[in-house]
Parts: sequence; C-alpha cells; structure tokens
Amino acid sequence: MAHILPEKNEQYGTKEYWDQRYSQESDDSSFDWFKSYGEVADMIRELIPNKSARILMLGCGNSKLSEDMYDDGYKNIVNIDYSSIVIEKMKQRNEHSRPEMEWHEMDIRQLTFDSETFDVAIDKGTMDAMMTAKGDVWDPPEEVVANCNREVDEVLRVLRKPGGVFLYLTFGQPHFRRRYLTRPGTTLEIKELGEAFHYYLYVFRT
Repeated sequence: MAHILPEKNEQYGTKEYWDQRYSQESDDSSFDWFKSYGEVADMIRELIPNKSARILMLGCGNSKLSEDMYDDGYKNIVNIDYSSIVIEKMKQRNEHSRPEMEWHEMDIRQLTFDSETFDVAIDKGTMDAMMTAKGDVWDPPEEVVANCNREVDEVLRVLRKPGGVFLYLTFGQPHFRRRYLTRPGTTLEIKELGEAFHYYLYVFRT
C-alpha cells in the first residue's frame, strides 16, 4: 500500500495521481474511504427506499460501494470517475456479474448528463479529495471553494426536483462542509456516525 500513497496530501486532488495509482493496482483491487456499505446499509436503505431509483456514483474509483449496493438490489447505478484507467478496469470487472451498471469517464465538476435525470447522487470521499490543496481549512483557497461548489451545482442540476437526494459521506465536520451544501429551495440534514472517530452523512434534498 505504501508505494501508492502520495508524497503530499494535495496529490489526492489530481487526476495524475489517481491514474498512476490505478495503473499500478491489480484489476481486482478495491479501496473504500470511510465506511463500507455493510456499515451504512440500513441507513442507505432507509434513505433510498426505492431500489429502482437511478443513482449517480460520483468519483467511484475502485470502491466496492456500487458493487455491494447492486448486489443488495440497487440495479440502476451509473458510476463516473475522471480516471479512464479505473473506469475501464471497473467496467471489465463488472460487465458479466453486474451487467446493468454503467461506467463513464467524467469529471464531477462538469457532468454531461441531462438535467433532472437522477433520483440520487452519492459522494463518498470525492469532494474531500478536492479539499486537499494547501491552504487554511478555515479559509480554503478559491480553487477549492470553486471546485466544491461546481460539484454541488452540477449534482443539483442533474437531480430530479422535487425529491432528489444527494448523499455525501465524509469525516468533514459541519462547519467545514455546510457552506457547500446550502442552496435556495433545498434542505440539509446531517447525521453523525461513529463513536470514537466521527463521520458525517450529509443528506441534501431538492
């Protein structure tokens, strides 16, 4: 694992790092930020009761989240990542066992989907990677603010209204994340997870 870790944290926010990392990993490798699906499955089922909902997985990487959700009955999942390397690997890994899932090379800041075409969007650590640029966490660089707002604006655009849901799982505390998840005509619910070390699930509804 050590050979694929970045020399500097800010590399987590670059496409070059992820392309290099995925090219070095085996085709069956997987890595999940924060919680596994098993740890949050009950909450996900409650928040997404309709298993035919069209779900957009933002910055999917080689996480097992989509695969585990698919196996739990959520068949209509569209996965995107800006690394063409991981998208091709994941497409090949799942084409026979999970044929209904889609895989697309795409930047979360510039989605190419039509407006109001998804019921749910999920981000598990992707926005966090964009926040690793050098700077003050209390007063983040303009680039970080712009990137995070672009992601949320694009998610808001592609979610159906009313009733669309954006689920964002992170270790980021509300005073660092709420600023990006506040928009007119939407609601935000924050669920605190864990005991010794807290994670947060932000539930952003259109």
